Amino acid sequence: MNNNAVTAKFLDFMHQLFPNYAHLFTPENVLYKIAATIALVFCAAITYFLVHKILQSRFITVLFKNTHNWDDVLQENGFFRRLGHLTPAIFIYLTAPLLFENNPILLPLFLKGAQIYLVLFSIFAVYALLNTIEQLYNESKLAERAPITGFIQVSKLTFAIIAILLTVSLLIDKSPLLLLSGLTAIAAILLLIFKDTILGFVAGIQIAANRMFNTGDWIEMQAYNVDGEIKEIGLNVVKIQNWDKTIATLPTYTLTNEVIKNWQGMLRSGGRRIKRSIHIDVNSVGFCDQAMLENLANVRFIKPYLAEKLTELQQFHNDQNIDQNDLLNARRLTNIGTFRAYMNAYLKQHPEIAQHMTLMVRQKEPSEVGIPLEVYCFSRNKVWVEYEAIQADIFDHFFAVMPLFGLRLYQRISDQSKAL
Repeated sequence: MNNNAVTAKFLDFMHQLFPNYAHLFTPENVLYKIAATIALVFCAAITYFLVHKILQSRFITVLFKNTHNWDDVLQENGFFRRLGHLTPAIFIYLTAPLLFENNPILLPLFLKGAQIYLVLFSIFAVYALLNTIEQLYNESKLAERAPITGFIQVSKLTFAIIAILLTVSLLIDKSPLLLLSGLTAIAAILLLIFKDTILGFVAGIQIAANRMFNTGDWIEMQAYNVDGEIKEIGLNVVKIQNWDKTIATLPTYTLTNEVIKNWQGMLRSGGRRIKRSIHIDVNSVGFCDQAMLENLANVRFIKPYLAEKLTELQQFHNDQNIDQNDLLNARRLTNIGTFRAYMNAYLKQHPEIAQHMTLMVRQKEPSEVGIPLEVYCFSRNKVWVEYEAIQADIFDHFFAVMPLFGLRLYQRISDQSKAL
């Protein structure tokens, strides 16, 4: 059916509907233009209404109920609904030439309007598709390796630029390639405007390629007073929720330009490190006397150590023919060494300490704050609150048993001598 036939049938319909005004309905008359415009828009709305009802029908709902998840996510993100918006634009684009064949004003107006509408809702449908890809990716195991939020945002930005170019080209009736070539003249300005976007995109590639960070990682940035969990790594910004529940928003490229401590390796390991020192007052260090050894011999954790060391010392004295009371030549146990052995034995039997990881109690170089005995081990429980409780319980115990070894903590107090 040619355009003239469609126009003739529409005129016959209007003549039958308004017989008294039949002489006014001609293709050149304003009443025809108004009636044709109303009919075109009304039919386009009916088309969208029917497609919308079909997409929400029970048949489509049953169709989407299957073992696959991707179609459900597409529907949740409005992909099919946005595709439904294309039908009225296509209807207008195909029907307008049949009704306004010889109208130089309305025909281009409807055609360009339909094309712009197609471009916009095509981009919206692409956005829904990209959101679906991101959601499915984040729910998969691949999300543990690298985030794709930055790449999704770059894709959205690219399609947005394409949509803008196509829309402008339709409005001014120029080729989009001509507009694109014109943009090179203001490339420097664009680079300045999109500086953070470009830097963020490059940083996103580095993060993904090197698997540096991912959403859910616990990071610490002392330069920005940030200590918390990454919630989102976007194209321009990264959102971090600190442990005090505040949200820190930083440019994405800071993840590659600043010094950052990533605690995720600790969370994936078998334990969380405990590294803390007890500072011993140098004046309290000395040899263990007989009374102290007798008291310590009843302590379960150190009993095997004392028995072994006393036997070793006895054998040494016998081999060297040395009297144990010879203070100059005899070997004797020190209270600090015995306490260090006790600390090590206590940690080795502690149920919350990972025994398969590094465990030691070492004496570090003495300083103006005493002799440091450093505990270096790993807690099985990596949850912050429980970890701190375990660490505190261990050192509470060590502080309490120190007097049994004749040791004192170093404490810089001016009236310490008075208190003693």
